[in-house]
Amino acid sequence: MDILVLGIGNVLLTDEGVGVRALNELQRRYTFPENVELLDGGTAGIELLRHIRNRDYLIIIDAMRFDQEPGTVSRVEGKDVPAAFLTRISPHQLGLSDLLAAAMLTDELPKNLVLFGVEPESLDIGLDLTDTVEASLEKLIGVVIDELQSAGCAVVPIEATFTEKARFWDTA
Repeated sequence: MDILVLGIGNVLLTDEGVGVRALNELQRRYTFPENVELLDGGTAGIELLRHIRNRDYLIIIDAMRFDQEPGTVSRVEGKDVPAAFLTRISPHQLGLSDLLAAAMLTDELPKNLVLFGVEPESLDIGLDLTDTVEASLEKLIGVVIDELQSAGCAVVPIEATFTEKARFWDTA
């Protein structure tokens, strides 16, 4: 099965960057089989079509408004994923909505589509996640790993101790 894990978000807007931050942590903590690609989609939109085209499985990680408590991790699947991007919290989600629509129109939408969304606390300018969303990062990473394992992927932890906050760059 050809799987893409796509982290989306703007790392300059606090919790808006949670998808990219989670993707970075996944890459830092685990090794993945050859059939799994992890991609930082940042704020890209339709230009990602070549990356999602005809995949068997697409997992998207992003900040999403679901009218839940900040930090809540939600799972959306199938045809509900494109609908989730109709309620936008940032401009890149318009591009992602267009991307999914284009993939549907060209019959290139992945067979399995899953979105893990995290309810943001703040979308203010800032490089770090809020403490609330930072605290939910472990759960988010866990549900993505569970999803991959349910799809039959052997995800292997990299032996290390992780005590530092997830950051865009290493502050050491």
